[in-house]
Amino acid sequence: MNSGFLDKFIERIGRVGPEEVQNYLLQLAREKGFLETIFNAIHEGVIVTDVEGRISYLNQAACDLFGLEMKTCIGKLLSERVRGLDWTTLAKSEKVISRDMEVFYPQNRFINFYAVPLSLEKPAAKKAKVTKQELAGYAVILRDITESRRSTEETIESERLSALTLLAAGVAHEIGNPLNSLNIHLQLMERKIRKLPDGTRKDLQESITVTKEEIKRLDYIVTQFLRAIRPSALQTQPENINALLRESISFLAPEIQDRDIIVEQELRSDLPVLEVDRNQLKQAFYNVIKNSFQAMKSAGILHIKTDMDDNYVSISFTDSGGGISPDDMGRIFDPYFTTKESGSGLGLLIVRRIVREHGGEIGLISNQGQGLTLTIRLPYRDRRVRLLQGGDSTPVEAEGNIKAS
Repeated sequence: MNSGFLDKFIERIGRVGPEEVQNYLLQLAREKGFLETIFNAIHEGVIVTDVEGRISYLNQAACDLFGLEMKTCIGKLLSERVRGLDWTTLAKSEKVISRDMEVFYPQNRFINFYAVPLSLEKPAAKKAKVTKQELAGYAVILRDITESRRSTEETIESERLSALTLLAAGVAHEIGNPLNSLNIHLQLMERKIRKLPDGTRKDLQESITVTKEEIKRLDYIVTQFLRAIRPSALQTQPENINALLRESISFLAPEIQDRDIIVEQELRSDLPVLEVDRNQLKQAFYNVIKNSFQAMKSAGILHIKTDMDDNYVSISFTDSGGGISPDDMGRIFDPYFTTKESGSGLGLLIVRRIVREHGGEIGLISNQGQGLTLTIRLPYRDRRVRLLQGGDSTPVEAEGNIKAS
C-alpha cells in the first residue's frame, strides 16, 4: 500500500463511514504484519530510526547480531542500545555511509553496516512547482561478514607464510653451511691448542667454548624458524590426549620444580581417542606450557583442563602470569613477536601451525595483569565429505547427519 493511497485516504477520511474505516485499518494491519514477517525472515539485520536516532523498527536478525530484545528497543536511541556506534557522525551525513564494525556481544563478529537516509516528499506551496524532500530518518542495514573477513585474513596469512617458506630455504642454505664449516674449524683448533701451555690453552679453550655455544644458538634459531613455517606431513595414530599431556608435564618436571610452579590438572576421563601426530602435538604442549612458565617466572599456578563438546576436544592452559595487553593480542602469533626478554617469538607460531594441521583452532582470553587462558580445540568427528562417482546414487553420511546423493 503506497503513500499516495494513504494521502488520498487521509483527505477523504471525514467522508468515509466507520465500517469502511475499520476495513482500511484491518487491511493496513495485515500488510504491516506481512511486511514484518518478510523482514524477520531475511538474514540481514534491518533497523529503522527517526532523525534523532530513536529506533522505530528492527527485525529479528538485528536483535540477534547485537543481543537485543525487540520490545525494549522501540523508541530508544540506537547509540544507547549499540555501544560504540557514533550516531552523531551518521546524522550529519545525507549520503549513504558504509562501515565495518567488530561486535563482542553476544558473539565476537565482524559486521558491515550501511546507513541510508530516508526522505519523504514534503507538500509544496501552491505556487511552487517542485516538491521538496524532507529527511524522515535512517535505515541501517547490517550484514555478518565474519566468515569472509576471516577467510581474507587466512589468505593473507597463507601468502605471508609462503613468502617465509621461500625465505627459510635461503636461510637454511646461507646460514646452515657456514655454521657447519665453523664447527669443523673449531674442532681443528681444539686439537691444536692441546699442545699449548696450560695457561694459554685455558684462555683459548674458553673463547672456543663461547663460540661453539653461539653457533649452537644460531643453529637452534634456524631450526626453530624452519619448524615454525615449514609444513610437515602428520604421522597420525589413535592417541589419548590426557596421556600426552601427562607425558609432557612429566618431561618438564625438573623445570616445574626449579621454578616452584604448581601444575593443576583437571582432565576429563571420558575423552574420545583422537587421530593425532603424538610427537608434533607434544611439541605444541611443550611450547604452550613453557610459554606459561616464562610468563609466570616463578611460584605461579598453571591450570590444565580437558573437556569436550559435540565436535571438539578442548585443552585449556590457564596461567597466573601478567596476561597480555589488548594491543598485543592481535600480534601474539606474528613471527618473532615476543613480550619476554629471552623469547624467540616462534613458540606460539609453531603451536598454531601444528593445531591447524590437525584441523583444530586456538582461542585466547586474557586480561592484562590477570593471566592468560589458551585453549586448543581439536575435532574428534570426521568433518569431511565424500563425492560420489558418476551414476552412483548410494547416499553417504555427511556432517550433521545430512545425506547427499
